[in-house]
Amino acid sequence: MPIRILAPELVNQIAAGEVVERPASVVKELVENALDAGARRIIIEVEGGGAELVRVTDDGGGIAPEEMALAVASHATSKVSTSDDLAAIHTFGFRGEALASIASVSRFRMISCVRGADAGAEIEVDGGVLKGPRPAPARPGTVVEVRTLFYNVPARRKFLKSDSAETARVTDTLEAIALAHPQASFEMRSNGRRLLDLVATDEPAKRTLDILGAALAPELLEFEEHFPELGGLVVRGFAGKPGIARPSARAIRIHLNGRPIMDRVVLHAVREAYRGLLDSARTPTVALMLELDPREVDVNVHPAKSEVRFRSQQGIHSAVRKSIERVLRAANLVPAFVPDAFRTPSISSTDGRGAPFGSGLPAPQSGWSPQGLSHVDFSAFAALAQTTGSAGDRSVDSSAGAAPASYHDEFPFIQLLNGFLVTEDVDGIIIVDQHALHERAMFAMFLDRLDRGALESQRLLTPIVLERSTREVEILAEIEPLFTRLGIVARAFGPRAVAVECVPTLLHTRGVDGGAFVGDLLEKAVEHGSLLSLESALHEIVDMMSCKAAVKAGDSLTAVEIRALLRTRESIERSSSCPHGRPTSIRIARQELERRFGRS
Repeated sequence: MPIRILAPELVNQIAAGEVVERPASVVKELVENALDAGARRIIIEVEGGGAELVRVTDDGGGIAPEEMALAVASHATSKVSTSDDLAAIHTFGFRGEALASIASVSRFRMISCVRGADAGAEIEVDGGVLKGPRPAPARPGTVVEVRTLFYNVPARRKFLKSDSAETARVTDTLEAIALAHPQASFEMRSNGRRLLDLVATDEPAKRTLDILGAALAPELLEFEEHFPELGGLVVRGFAGKPGIARPSARAIRIHLNGRPIMDRVVLHAVREAYRGLLDSARTPTVALMLELDPREVDVNVHPAKSEVRFRSQQGIHSAVRKSIERVLRAANLVPAFVPDAFRTPSISSTDGRGAPFGSGLPAPQSGWSPQGLSHVDFSAFAALAQTTGSAGDRSVDSSAGAAPASYHDEFPFIQLLNGFLVTEDVDGIIIVDQHALHERAMFAMFLDRLDRGALESQRLLTPIVLERSTREVEILAEIEPLFTRLGIVARAFGPRAVAVECVPTLLHTRGVDGGAFVGDLLEKAVEHGSLLSLESALHEIVDMMSCKAAVKAGDSLTAVEIRALLRTRESIERSSSCPHGRPTSIRIARQELERRFGRS
């Protein structure tokens, strides 16, 4: 077949394959054009899930009649003019493809009127044939109608989902855009029925609650951090408490300079901020708004413009993670519990000092434990409390009477069912899972040791030889800095084997299998593929180490050991949950007990 230049209509249809995936893509492009035109009121109407009709009406600046034909021409735009403009994109659209692509796969009509003009004009495009412009009555702004989407590309139309599914995608797309633009009102109708009516507001918090639901207000933590050293970066938004986490990644909404994005680096930072507060299968509810100098980010990565590339990926990652971590750290995240027999509300976070449960039950004798108490080594807590957590200079020591007074020392406690500690504070009764709390303490200690420098190594008398994949052997050189930090010495031992010569002393003394640890780390290295993500992999391995090193559910503890363990709730961060996100403690509020026993 000879080489030939493609017809313009075919070029546009090919481009439409990248820009126009479904009706929601049409809505996204048209609404963003309206915002670029300065619109403050935008109405979206769809029929048949958008496959039959998408109509977007705005009150923006409008298009002059003599420019309307250019508006639907390929690579024609008013938003960039030189290559230098691409280095600092300030608008949502800039490629000059969207309208041409949409018009090539639909029956297209546009009516527009420039502000201050006596009348407007309209054009139509059908099958690549342009009609107009011709005069038309119109209010200031623009109306774009897209009918029978993909009528001339039946293979694409066949793969659209049901009307309800496509309508849901349109709604999600519109909400994502509206979340970052509270200054504009948005109304959406589907088959004549109003689905959304978002009133313009000067309060971003109101728009966030309008979309996420006002009932979530007590569960959302507002934050705002400024990082002038990172291109004037501003990180703001709302972080949901762990109790409203969801099973879907759609619970995280990320915007950059008003543009919805789904960036791998930012998404990873959000998840890292919640590490240890959530089960790995659940996703936090987060609305994140990033504001950044356009010169510090490339949005010209993909036609859909949902992917970006930051100049300082590591800096952005750190800023997002720290901003969310700070607001979570400042909140009390201990869950309140109401027994199923008389449950009324669902589990939610409570206010207070961070200890679970309420008093009101007869207090057992202080320090009493029903078991013959075997000794568990808590000596590491002293160093732990001195170097981690938010409790200042408090130290925790297993020697009797050595630790400074803690509010836990004021109250009695008891060990029950070979694994649970029951105590109280001024707000209620606290039930602690001893394994989960000790696991969190071990996790904090391991990470603190890593933060202070490379771990001490233990040379093995005989190297451990592991059979590994070729890729895992090859990646050894890439992750050598991480291995050095961990106190690991490993080398290739043939094309499909690794010899482990040194392991961390901390692992060795805790009885953790050094060979299995190195094998797990190699698997994570291949899975994540970058040192940034290997930080996450390291946390996962430390999770495993902490679990193995912690006291178990069946271990009996002495009174001194129980008191030392309870003190760690004040001396370490995120003590309300274990590294896997399960709660270490829960609270029965005094008010709940009094109400259930008829005292209030």
